[in-house]
Amino acid sequence: MRLDARAADWREAIAIAGGLMVEAGRTTAEYTAEMIASVEENGPYIVVAPGVAFAHARPSPAVRATGMSWVRLAEPVAFGHATNDPVTLVVALAATDSGAHTSAMASLARLLGDPAATAALAAAPTPEALRAVLGGDERPAPAAGKPPAAGPSLHKILTVCGNGVGTSLFLKNTLEQVLDRWGWSAYVTVEATDTISAKGKASEAVALLTSREIARTLGDVGRPVKVVQDFTSTAEVDAVLRDTYDV
Repeated sequence: MRLDARAADWREAIAIAGGLMVEAGRTTAEYTAEMIASVEENGPYIVVAPGVAFAHARPSPAVRATGMSWVRLAEPVAFGHATNDPVTLVVALAATDSGAHTSAMASLARLLGDPAATAALAAAPTPEALRAVLGGDERPAPAAGKPPAAGPSLHKILTVCGNGVGTSLFLKNTLEQVLDRWGWSAYVTVEATDTISAKGKASEAVALLTSREIARTLGDVGRPVKVVQDFTSTAEVDAVLRDTYDV
């Protein structure tokens, strides 16, 4: 973790977060370059919520062990996102495989979706205080509501990002929270995936949820592609889900 770091631009902000993982022996410097290249290729889709960027790349030989770094900037920097700039918090993830960090991502997404928790993270004066906030994420899952009137057929929704291992998991977790509240978890399954795989799996899905940048990359896949600006906002995802099912 590094608090009140100074970065001239988004590339330097990612480089600081990547450098922390290199120092910890989790990655090589090549992985930092891969995280930067992912944004250069796909746009600022990693800015998952107002002020929050989630830097990552695909699992690769540059990842020695699964790890995460946390950088709070002294001054915010622009990533080029239409609604969520500027960024103050950069969280970077390195994973040895696509399943190595699913639980951690779910916890982090719930944490960043809680306004009280994000305020505490922004105000934490030391790394120790920050760890205390992160370690306190033991929130219960939302209670399920009344089951829908529709039949028991299982629908699929894809959440999509550039690599299928980072921001798509944030969105998947938020969508699953909404489905729990609706009581629809038994009827709709959610799969996090990358842009290439999403094009092949689109025909299996009711809809695809993603960022504006990734939606442009996907193009016409024969199924509705729904844009979500804040991947941690259950209110926004609730509205998108209502639009998808016209309820």
